[in-house]
Amino acid sequence: MMSHEPKPLWSPYAAGFGLGLTLLAAFVIAGQGLGASGGMSRVTAWCAALIAPVTIEHNSYLGKYFEGGQNPLNDWLVFEILGVAVGGLLSAALAGRIIKRIERGPRASSSMRLVLALIGGLLSGFAARLSLGCTSGQALSGGAMLSLGSWIFMLSVFAGGYAAAWFLRREWI
Repeated sequence: MMSHEPKPLWSPYAAGFGLGLTLLAAFVIAGQGLGASGGMSRVTAWCAALIAPVTIEHNSYLGKYFEGGQNPLNDWLVFEILGVAVGGLLSAALAGRIIKRIERGPRASSSMRLVLALIGGLLSGFAARLSLGCTSGQALSGGAMLSLGSWIFMLSVFAGGYAAAWFLRREWI
């Protein structure tokens, strides 16, 4: 257990401003916005090629990451994901917020919370690849470029979240 109180959370306005600066830096330095699903596809292709290289080579979706002898891990998005993971862990450690527990409502069991989190994660991952982009890429990068599709997508995500919350609220209150 922690021996001290965790540091307070950032103001959402300060965090949003910092995220905006990070997005701007990504466009200026890397020439592209933020996103994660493309990086996860590259990691998936690399892992699958370790197990079944010939199958992946002939796979029309995952095989493209190996065209011309390239390594799928040698991409900006892979390093972005790694940086987010390491940065998040470092930030939580410095703020004294690393604890082992399952966040859940008083009526939800730990196993139910984990099952719902797994289902939500699988649906989100599937939808991200189906739509050729994740929520961070759509909302942040697409929204910053004033893409109508990205704005419609994010409004739909919020509407869907509110609709789903009505059905799942009893698990949290």
